[in-house]
Amino acid sequence: MKIRILPQTLVNRIAAGEVIERPASALKELLENSLDAGATEITVNIESGGRNLIAVTDNGEGMAREDLALAIERHATSKLADDDLLKITHFGFRGEALPSIGSVSRLTITSRKKNENSAWTVRIEGGDKLPMEAASCNPGTRVEIRDLFFATPARLKFLKSEKTEQQHIVDAINRTLMAHPEVSIRLYAEDKEILKIAGQQGDMLNSSLARMAAILGKDFAENSLMLESVRDNITIRGYAGLPTFNRGTSQSQYLFVNNRPVKDKLFAGAVRAAYQDFLGHDRYPVLALFLELPHEEVDVNVHPAKSEVRFRDSRLIHSTIVTAIRTALGNAGYRASNTVAGAAISKLAGNMGGGGYGGGYSGGGGFNSRSPGQFFAPLAAGNSGLETIFAADLVPGARPAENFAGLPDYTSYPLGAARCQLHETYIVAQTAGGIVIVDQHAAHERIVYEKMKESLAKSSVKTQKLLIPEIIEMTSGEVEKLLAEKAELVNFGLVIEKFGDSAVVIREVPALLKDFDIKSMIRNLTDDLEESGQLLSIKGAIEHVCGTIACHGSIRAGRRLNVPEMDALLREMESTPNTGQCNHGRPTYIELKLSDIEKLFGRK
Repeated sequence: MKIRILPQTLVNRIAAGEVIERPASALKELLENSLDAGATEITVNIESGGRNLIAVTDNGEGMAREDLALAIERHATSKLADDDLLKITHFGFRGEALPSIGSVSRLTITSRKKNENSAWTVRIEGGDKLPMEAASCNPGTRVEIRDLFFATPARLKFLKSEKTEQQHIVDAINRTLMAHPEVSIRLYAEDKEILKIAGQQGDMLNSSLARMAAILGKDFAENSLMLESVRDNITIRGYAGLPTFNRGTSQSQYLFVNNRPVKDKLFAGAVRAAYQDFLGHDRYPVLALFLELPHEEVDVNVHPAKSEVRFRDSRLIHSTIVTAIRTALGNAGYRASNTVAGAAISKLAGNMGGGGYGGGYSGGGGFNSRSPGQFFAPLAAGNSGLETIFAADLVPGARPAENFAGLPDYTSYPLGAARCQLHETYIVAQTAGGIVIVDQHAAHERIVYEKMKESLAKSSVKTQKLLIPEIIEMTSGEVEKLLAEKAELVNFGLVIEKFGDSAVVIREVPALLKDFDIKSMIRNLTDDLEESGQLLSIKGAIEHVCGTIACHGSIRAGRRLNVPEMDALLREMESTPNTGQCNHGRPTYIELKLSDIEKLFGRK
């Protein structure tokens, strides 16, 4: 078969296939060009989910006529002044986006450089360049993409519905602009404004939080933890959501490297490791993290769409992220998401028939034909005489609280003073501004678990020698990777040795894991090392056993507690890290403010 040089138009279309997957991909490239041009105001117009039109107008520095002519040539860029691919400080450094887009659409670029009176327009239709023309526009640049993929109709068949493509466009805007809170943006679909995000001023962390709140909602701002950590020449900052503020997908995780949005498996693995004993396997935290490091320590030139990066020291990056997140979560103490209380109030209001007040309640909530106002009245009045409300003949399964005379007044403490126990499972406490309901088993389970983790961190893991050493066959590459971690594995109580070129022998295992399937664990360890360079499986297995022990060793639901015991549990929660959620990510308590309760009953 004879070798030939492909025509330039086809070369551009192949490049477009690598870079432009859908309308959102094209928009991302244009947004990055606007940011590189120093724009502070960007307007986006789309039609038919971006199929018919994507137009981006910015107030950046604009282009002179000679630069505009070069901008549509392949591998033409203003962003690699010294041709050093290890020092990439801009987004669009490849010089492929505009000619690639122009090869599969009808592309028009109009630009006017600041301090110049004239503007110019250049057009490309399906790869064919048209003569440049004089134009008029404000300083800055406007790029219009019409009939995307008209020159490659097969690609159109792979696009989703207009609504789906529009959502991808919104996500591209959010991810690109998250790291640039100073930039304002508006998005119009069919001339209707569907997104408006104002620019934020002030220091980076505060302005970033305001931008995150605009994108992720104010609940994120109220239920996230600021983190900022410096290690060697690496800085990580941002906000991590409380474990009880989580989602069913990882879509609300925003990760940036030197302000470049990325979807990186090392990053994702680090986040999973940091939250692994706080969340169930099917739940995902909400967070926005910004990693800053010298440009020569990261390669951003490993993916056509620049969405993936490669780190020189991936292990250091992984451990830095995990440590920063876990430190922030540990400092949160007993704090849980305030959305938990909102969800509880919504459910309670729904059970009351939607009105929230004004009539007796006869549902299955344990009020026994009493109105909700009678249930909460003593609390709303600041009265601690709950024994008259929780009498056995009023609420099945509730026990009267004891006489509180002579007991310390803990109502000023964050989790308040215990007032009674319901169904031998739930502790009701009174705070200065409301009430707290605690799941005694979940709370004590977390306390025991945290103490076990602290004990393990202070002392070496006890080991169990195997009477018959376990020989595990694997590839020579896997053997070498595993043996490179031999010293750290010993710290976890796993003693391994090389057994030929393609096997290892296991002589000791952590005593906690003596009943585990060792072969499966070793397989998982090699997978961990391949994916993230970290020994997540053995850490997770030990934490799983600790969690099981904590579950069986904690105060069980159904155990009757007196007031001093309940107060002691509340104080222990306040002084122990991560007690806002159980080991499975569920909240250990719900706090209801008096103002919320009063709204529930129509008092306000």
